[in-house]
Amino acid sequence: MPAHTPRRILPGFNLSLGFTLVYLSLIVLIPLSATFLKSADLSLAEFWALVTSPRVLASYRITFGASLAAATLNAGFGLVVAWVLVRYSFPGKRLVDAIVDLPFALPTAVAGIALASLYASNGWIGRLLAPLGIKVAYTELGVLVALTFIGLPFVVRTLQPVLEELEPELEEAADTLGATRWQTLRRVVFPELLPALITGFALSFARALGEYGSVVFISGNMPMRTEITPLLIIAKLEQFDYRGATALAVVMLVASFLLLLLINTLQRWSNWRHRAAA
Repeated sequence: MPAHTPRRILPGFNLSLGFTLVYLSLIVLIPLSATFLKSADLSLAEFWALVTSPRVLASYRITFGASLAAATLNAGFGLVVAWVLVRYSFPGKRLVDAIVDLPFALPTAVAGIALASLYASNGWIGRLLAPLGIKVAYTELGVLVALTFIGLPFVVRTLQPVLEELEPELEEAADTLGATRWQTLRRVVFPELLPALITGFALSFARALGEYGSVVFISGNMPMRTEITPLLIIAKLEQFDYRGATALAVVMLVASFLLLLLINTLQRWSNWRHRAAA
């Protein structure tokens, strides 16, 4: 028997694993399984007709297209925000850092009302954009603005710890060896940040797919134009069309799972490539 056995704070493996499986089953697996079981009442033809109707296809286009665009914007601008907050000192830095978390703290309905008020044609920002022919509220652009707003913190907070652990000496060494700033960023800094950036992108994308409260106020909810799939699911529930609602929910679940699986695969590939290069 070893002289020193590390003391485990949590109980033994069997008890901890059992608690984990029970908790995940109650919170995640059973509700999701119920969704699939409810949609099983539909025949394949009925299911296909429900999930491929023109109105539903239009909602997919808005939901997935705007979510992907918002996550991409957040990946770029979130990297800049995280870099500024970690690498620079300036007056009001703590305030800016706290503002990043506002989308976490605000109820989504409050965020939606605030965005709709700001970007309406008579709002503070909307009246400045109107002479340029740019309309945000009650358009697809409004959906993109709302999803970008709620997704930014996921990227920033994912990147910040990695940037804090990234040693400035690596950049100084690259500079000493004659690398330009672009080469240092591309070959030294970016490979270290890429796994965290992909994670932040995935979290932002997943959050945007399920967003409801902030979008319904600024989008106008016009069928075939600005109606998102979560709103369509709610509408079917209000009409007591439970089978139709669960059919759409199944499509969203499967699509989200496949997309997140793809993103996680890319993240693992990025980690493997980075370790191989090191």
